[in-house]
Parts: sequence; C-alpha cells; structure tokens
Amino acid sequence: MRSHIFKNTCLASINFFFKSNKIKIIIGFLLTLLIFNILFSGSEITKLKQEENLKVSSLSYTQKEENKHIISLQESFVRVAKAIKPAVVNVSSLTQENKYSSSFKLFKNKFSLKGLREYLEDFSKQKSYKVSNLGSGIIFSRKGYIITNYHVIENAERLLVKLSDNRKFEGTLIGVDKKTDLAVIKIETFRSLPRAPLGNSNKLQVGQWVMAIGNPYGLERTVTTGVVSSTGRSGLGIATYENFIQTDASINPGNSGGPLLDLEGKVVGINTALFGLGTGIGFAIPIEMVKLICEELIEKGEVNRGWIGAGIQPLTPELAKTFHSASQKGALVNQVIPNAPAFKGGLKQGDIIIMFDENSVTSSSELQRMVAFSKIGEIVKLKVLRNGEFETVKIKIVKMQS
Repeated sequence: MRSHIFKNTCLASINFFFKSNKIKIIIGFLLTLLIFNILFSGSEITKLKQEENLKVSSLSYTQKEENKHIISLQESFVRVAKAIKPAVVNVSSLTQENKYSSSFKLFKNKFSLKGLREYLEDFSKQKSYKVSNLGSGIIFSRKGYIITNYHVIENAERLLVKLSDNRKFEGTLIGVDKKTDLAVIKIETFRSLPRAPLGNSNKLQVGQWVMAIGNPYGLERTVTTGVVSSTGRSGLGIATYENFIQTDASINPGNSGGPLLDLEGKVVGINTALFGLGTGIGFAIPIEMVKLICEELIEKGEVNRGWIGAGIQPLTPELAKTFHSASQKGALVNQVIPNAPAFKGGLKQGDIIIMFDENSVTSSSELQRMVAFSKIGEIVKLKVLRNGEFETVKIKIVKMQS
C-alpha cells in the first residue's frame, strides 16, 4: 500500500516538473551545450591528430634524408672493399729452422767416412721453414709486381705470397729501399692478376675519409676506416726519408705493406707503422713517393738519389737569432764538403736555405728529402739567407754514393 502511494507521488512530481516552461528551456540549453561540446572536441582531436601525423611525417622525412647520406657513405666503403680485396696479398717471410752441414766439414782437417755420413744425413733431411714475419702487400702490376714494406721481408730466406683466392706463390725479391722502408717482390703466374689502382696522395686533405686493408695479426684482409689526421709527418725515426700520411684508421702488426685507400678505391698510401698499440695513430707512405721508388727498383734494382755535398741541421730559435733570421723555417748549413756540388755552387757554412727550386723549405728533413728525390744532373736554385741578406746559388745535383 505504501509503495503504491510512493510510486504515484514520484510520477506526479516528474509530470509537474516537465510541464514547467522554465525547466524545458534550461534542459534544452544544457542539451545544446552538450552537443556543441561533443562536436567541438571531436574536431579539435581530429586537428591535433592531423598535426601530430604531420610532425611524425616531417621527422620521418628528415631521418630518411640523414640516413640517405650515411647509407651512401656505407655503400662507398662496401664498394671499395669489394673492389680492392683481390689485389691485397698476404706476404710471409720464411726462415729455415734447421741449418745443415756444408761440404767444408768433409775437408776441414781431412776426408773421413764419418764426416761424409753426417753430411749425407743432413743433406737428405727435409728442410723446414718457419714464418718469421707476416705482412701485407698490393699487386700494382698485372705482371706480378707487388709493393710491400722492407721491414716485412727483411732477413727473409724465402717469401710466400698468398692471394685472395688462396693461391700461393713463392715471391722473388726485385729490390729494396731501406731509407723509405719499401720493397718490390714479384710472382710468376699464367693467369691474369687483379691490379690495385693508384691515386694521387698530393691531393689528400686533412679530414678526408680513408680505408686501410691488410692482415693484422694474421687476420686476412681486415678492413678499417678513419680519416686523414695529418700529412707531411716527419722526424718520427721510422725511416731516413719521411713524409708520412697520418691516419686514425686502425693499423696493427700485419697491416704493414697494405694499402690506404680513398673513397674512389684508389691507393693513396702504403701502411707502414703505428704509434704504439691502442693509440689509434698510424702512418702510411704517400703513393707519390712509392711510385718513384718502385719504378726505380723495377728498372734498376736500386734507387739513385740526389746529393749536393752539404751538411744541414734544424734551425732552432737560438740559431735563428744568431744567424739573423726572423723565422725558424729553413735549414742551417753546418758543413760544405770541398769540391762537392754545393762548394762549387757557392753555398757556405752558416747559410740558411729557405727555398729549393721555388719550393719553401720548412725544415731540414724536408730539404733532405727534396735533394734526395731530385733528378740526377739537374741544376737547382737555392735561395739562402746569408748574414741577414738574401742570396741565390745554383747547384748541380749528382748521384749519391752508397
């Protein structure tokens, strides 16, 4: 009974509520606001989503553009490595483990059957060799000529060359140049050999990408990359004539004799030394120097160098002041050999050589290299500072005697 009364009371209240005009207006207004809010919020959300998609699309495009350059660089490394690897060889220096008796033993005092037996036993033994040195090399001629470092083949009794296709050949030593740490060996084969293209090291710039390939620690044809850190490095004590390319491309024991390449796949240097393990500093001989040396080794078996007959030394700040030089660039003449070309040309002790045939002399080691690589018989002009005055002398280059 009570529930029935409560139900009737609620229905009567609701009916009265909706019959009021004011209430209808308020409810209509609230419904309009609600519908407007829903529509407005939806468009805002759509707009925000569109803006977000635009940002993501823009970011994706930027990343693609950046990756495009990185991928292009990566493809250059891959292409160069594939192209040059067949021309990179493994060079092993072999020394004989067992030394055998010579026939001299038979007749040292007098002939004996015991001596003859020992000699025949030694002679019949199979010779065994051990690898005393391991390095790299590059084939720079289809005739089988290979460039490597002198220190790779130093004291070798036999040379073993292994190609990228695992073929092995005994190498013949054509010539060596200790003063630049270079050597040329040759292999004989009827099949055509891949040749490494040679570039121009004179055009190298600091910061330029380079790639080193070799056999570090016997790990064949290992590729490392880096940049040219510096050029014209000298005074390192590695060789007599130094003009090294410095690079941070990893060069380790076994890399010696291998190529340093630019991104065109051309050899710009021969990897030679590292500045201590783990330092990330390596040195390569510029290919322009290598070309000159190797051509002479192939043609003559030796290198002919220029000589003028004068002793030189670095120009220190104290010496520059003593000899009235405002600069420390140049080389100080400390000796002139009587009747040598320098003496005949008028060079004097105490002269500071600042120009060599229109080329500035920045150091004594640079002048030494300029003279050594000059043509035999050529007459060169030297600009010198003498007692605070500039003089010019002409000197004939002659062959350096060994």
